[in-house]
Amino acid sequence: MNAKNIRNIAIIAHVDHGKTTLVDCLLQQSGTYRENQQVQERAMDSMDLEREKGITIKAKNLAVKWTNPKDNEEYTINIVDTPGHADFGAEVERVMKMVDGVLLLTDAVGGPQAQTRWVLRKALDQGLKTICVINKVDRDSSRPDWVHDKVLELFLDLDADEDQFNAPFLYASAKMGFADREVDGPRENMLDLFETIVERIPAPTIEEGDFRMLVSNIDWDDYVGRMAIGRVLSGQVKVGQTIFALRKSGKRERVKVTKMKSFSGAGNTDDVTDAVAGDIVGLAGFDDVDIGDTLAAQQDAEAMPFVEIDPATVQMEFSVNNGPLAGKDGKKVTSRQIRERLIRETQSNISISIEDTDDGTRFLVNARGSMQIAVLVETMRREGFELLVSRPTVLYKEIDGKRCEPFEQVWVEVPEEQLGGVMENLAKRKGKVTNMEHHNSGVTVEAEVPTRGLIGFESDLVTMTSGHGVMSHSFLEYRPHCGEIVTRLTGTLVSMEQGKSMPYALDMIQNRGKLFVGPGEEVYGGMIVGENPRVEDMPVNPAKAKQLDNMRASGSDKGIQLAPPVKFSLERAIEYIAPDELVEATPNFLRMRKRELDENKRRKAAKAAKS
Repeated sequence: MNAKNIRNIAIIAHVDHGKTTLVDCLLQQSGTYRENQQVQERAMDSMDLEREKGITIKAKNLAVKWTNPKDNEEYTINIVDTPGHADFGAEVERVMKMVDGVLLLTDAVGGPQAQTRWVLRKALDQGLKTICVINKVDRDSSRPDWVHDKVLELFLDLDADEDQFNAPFLYASAKMGFADREVDGPRENMLDLFETIVERIPAPTIEEGDFRMLVSNIDWDDYVGRMAIGRVLSGQVKVGQTIFALRKSGKRERVKVTKMKSFSGAGNTDDVTDAVAGDIVGLAGFDDVDIGDTLAAQQDAEAMPFVEIDPATVQMEFSVNNGPLAGKDGKKVTSRQIRERLIRETQSNISISIEDTDDGTRFLVNARGSMQIAVLVETMRREGFELLVSRPTVLYKEIDGKRCEPFEQVWVEVPEEQLGGVMENLAKRKGKVTNMEHHNSGVTVEAEVPTRGLIGFESDLVTMTSGHGVMSHSFLEYRPHCGEIVTRLTGTLVSMEQGKSMPYALDMIQNRGKLFVGPGEEVYGGMIVGENPRVEDMPVNPAKAKQLDNMRASGSDKGIQLAPPVKFSLERAIEYIAPDELVEATPNFLRMRKRELDENKRRKAAKAAKS
């Protein structure tokens, strides 16, 4: 394969702007699939969680083979899919080294969002070529001209150079399978997009000299272990060749390449025996390899610089489940297993770091946002782990002798009639509105909010706007601490006894507040079974059975009417709990509980805190 026929691009888009659908469309129209082949929808979303949530979590790559009808030249277009959510930003930062250009995909109604701005800045800083695609132009409410101007404004804001500012625009509908250079084009196929990629994005630059490659991604193969994925910058590499891994610590290790794979169609891989400069490949043969390491043919080769990663801003505590029901549901429950799993996560996810505590059963995990940690907990639950997690807290810094905390820039899009409630909620969370824009689909509010205040805001927004509100945010800077923020104004109903919840007891408890458990569920002392409208916590006994004697017949209370219990998702539970509470996550259950299960000890601690 000639390097001049290779194109390496990353796709940048906000959540739900049609990125994964566009990739499916390119795969189909390039002839990657046979005519009668079973086609997988959303080829890029390979993780179960991605398919369920409808968002991209991990950066992945695939290759599209396309033959130009004008000169019958075959091109390999390597496409790297990047996540659109701020919490997974490190996935984006590290793939920028693998590509020569980016495809900026924006919605024809909403225009560029916060996430797009953030990822695009990273791409422009690397000097990458851009192609702009305005997607969903087939919708009735689309306004491509307005979005075109907004994208140009964004380029101006981000100090794009003249070449980047003059990027070509295409008008597409990934769902309908077309992309045209004009708004009112023929709307037939993606030919214009393929041509633009080949014309606009340069072939990979080949450096002189022996084999060198920067590891930009890590994969796992059940037969050969860790695989280092990256773009070959110079020379060529063969299976069986001895190369050197230049670690970030400065160590240089000798390694034999045992297996190589290249990426083809829908995330499939093919075994290959050699690769040349410009190819994106995976290499195996390492005991240990990390993102950011350099692989080279010569031991005295120079290590390549790796992109700087934005800092982690939130921290959560992971600990061993010490509740009465521990070990009944999950298979992996020990601190050693939890610690090993967390360390394995830090090797493939560079924005997560783990700290040990004096207590061997607790670990502190630092990350970009609560969504990122929630995805990790959800993945661990599915692997059979049982663990306790705390509410996210922010990481403070001491700057010029002042205690500072992270702030985020937030964009909220809401229907006009719900604007008042959203503004009030932002003010309660110490948010400062910097800009407001009215348009035909509602109002866009721009604000600066401390990261502490953003925890739990998304669930509030969904409730307040009946699901119509959309928010996006990106890290701004560290600023002086802005005082106490109270986001939960209710107390809880806490179980006093262990056993199965009884309809008779729940019927009495539901008069006091909302229930979180239904009849027949396992409860224990210290577990949160409901919400108390008042601020204090109230002890209740959901396991109390009705006493039957000769005066009371067992069938006379058939008329118990229980309201359906409120069920929490993992993200919602993590944001709902107070600092003295924990979420118990097991493969089949999510329970909220007090950190200290003994009611008497809790009472003593509360008294001591008051005095």
